Amino acid sequence: MWIKPNLELNFSVSGESQLEILEGPRLGLIHVWETGPHCASLKRTPLYDFHRAQGGKMVEFAGWSMPVQYKDSHIASHLHTRQHCSIFDVSHMLQTKVYGKDRVKFIESLIVGDIAELKDNQGTLSLFTNTKGGIMDDLIVTKTDQEYLYVVSNAGCADKDSAHMQAKLQEFKAAGHDVDLEYMEESLIALQGPSMARVLQEGVCDDLSKLSFMTSVLTPVFGVQGCRVTRCGYTGEDGVEISVPCESVVALTERLLVNSEVKLAGLGARDSLRLEAGLCLYGNDIDETTTPVEASLVWTIGKRRRQARDFPGADIIVPQIKAKTQRKRVGLISRGPPVRQHTPILSPDGRIIGEVTSGCPSPCLKQNVAMGYVEMSFSKVGTPIQVEVRKKMTPAVVSKMPFVPTNYYTGC
Repeated sequence: MWIKPNLELNFSVSGESQLEILEGPRLGLIHVWETGPHCASLKRTPLYDFHRAQGGKMVEFAGWSMPVQYKDSHIASHLHTRQHCSIFDVSHMLQTKVYGKDRVKFIESLIVGDIAELKDNQGTLSLFTNTKGGIMDDLIVTKTDQEYLYVVSNAGCADKDSAHMQAKLQEFKAAGHDVDLEYMEESLIALQGPSMARVLQEGVCDDLSKLSFMTSVLTPVFGVQGCRVTRCGYTGEDGVEISVPCESVVALTERLLVNSEVKLAGLGARDSLRLEAGLCLYGNDIDETTTPVEASLVWTIGKRRRQARDFPGADIIVPQIKAKTQRKRVGLISRGPPVRQHTPILSPDGRIIGEVTSGCPSPCLKQNVAMGYVEMSFSKVGTPIQVEVRKKMTPAVVSKMPFVPTNYYTGC
């Protein structure tokens, strides 16, 4: 197999795979086209056959066969999402319901967020942390009015997250607490973009103008019963994630695509959209060696939780909030060759001060955007630095994030 030098391979390769440069050297995405016997071992979402029928180019991602793009180019899909709206299949994500009168106490024993203070059907981004203060995963927890918590966490951490929750569950039950878990079988699709509300309103009875960012509702969607619609997403645009019974997900997706505003989009566009929005990818930008303070995610830690220091790793994390850390996640902007993961970050005098964790050419800004960790003294917005690309020094500057302004809907 042949891989163009200096391009980042974001999707794993095993067995016999065909490789294809999707967008040429400017974007540098590599398509791993499934052809080998390893493909049979990959998990498939209920939309798998639909993806193939629609021209989806499938790749291995977190043990799943997922579309990286469709007939449109990656850049076209990215820009369509920013200007109209797109459907992303995110059924590989782990969806969990937490039941029992001690469900809030249970989930708060694992994460940094203040779930008790949430209103009914309100959610929040939070973090699983370990006793050393590292981030085990990021997740969204919604406090529903249906006597359960609705939790969505990352596909790549599904086995780790479920084992972690099960271990704590047994501990809680042994102590006499009332709590239980249900791993959901539903599919999950994300409808993202500025025209989302106009498209979706036709198919729901609830007034979407009353559904603000990070709130959720149970509602039929275009006649499909048993759907949960949550106003959130991973693109920086207004959008929803729809949890839908597996047997109905193809029909619902087809119904949404009837509207000319809507197109399918894959992992390629999802990655560049989230990076423009300054959002972390677990395993790249955050992991178990990274604390929330280093990752600039202090805002996920509830005020009550900071005071109580009752979450895993609190004795390490809370003191860092005031004392600061030796390194910090920052945004970077540069011109010239694309900046990729593991690119060294250097001071103006050539000393290594950090490393890029994610990077790509921004389709919206027409320049390279990246995020990475630098020494705290170089973390101020506007600080000139350098990045080493193809063994050459390229000027860059520390930038505020998001790189592209977000358009989350916060209410009328």
